[in-house]
Amino acid sequence: MLTATYILVSLSVEQASIRLSLLAFQKYMHVQLRHQSQLSLAQLQYAGDWLSRLYQGGYWRKVEMYLIPAIRQAAPHADGLLNELNGLNHAALESINVVQQRAGAAIDHSELQAGQLCAAIDAFCAALLQRLEKEERELFALARKVIVGEAWFAIAYQFLAHDARAQEARRGKAQVLPFVLPAPLPAPLSTPLQAAGGSAETAVDGAAFTPPVPPQPLRAQA
Repeated sequence: MLTATYILVSLSVEQASIRLSLLAFQKYMHVQLRHQSQLSLAQLQYAGDWLSRLYQGGYWRKVEMYLIPAIRQAAPHADGLLNELNGLNHAALESINVVQQRAGAAIDHSELQAGQLCAAIDAFCAALLQRLEKEERELFALARKVIVGEAWFAIAYQFLAHDARAQEARRGKAQVLPFVLPAPLPAPLSTPLQAAGGSAETAVDGAAFTPPVPPQPLRAQA
């Protein structure tokens, strides 16, 4: 059961990250639209694009890719719960369609449109947040009951492979800065103060003068 606990805790962390993304997007759009009487086409397209990203990202969750297939295989009678989850996905998709249709039609902008856009975003977030809650409350409990033995180890192996691929993809996309040697410092110039035996840090015009520090080389960043 330790393997099952590890998997479900890992999924809960993933759920929490998605929940934060949904709430952050919802709050951001409300702040942006709160005092607007008109909407631009760019705003509608921006909202539609982000809704699509958040929606499509759900299909790449470990819950969708690994846990639900294992539940389907272990418990064919779980179709009722899985259909409910799919219904919440469809509700979220309808909200995306509303926003994209308005952006495509480019109809007259009005204060009502701003309210409708907020309502569509709220409906989208509510549907996916409800799905996350139902997964944690019902789907995870069902998984503990119907998935047994080596099936948990198989899921754990899939999780490890998934994380390894994701880490490799992030490493491949990381920008690596070239290593640059520092430019040579110019030969020290003899100043009147130095000629008189003064120090390079002697006060000039009442302010402390410090020699320039040689630039540090850039380090490659992963």
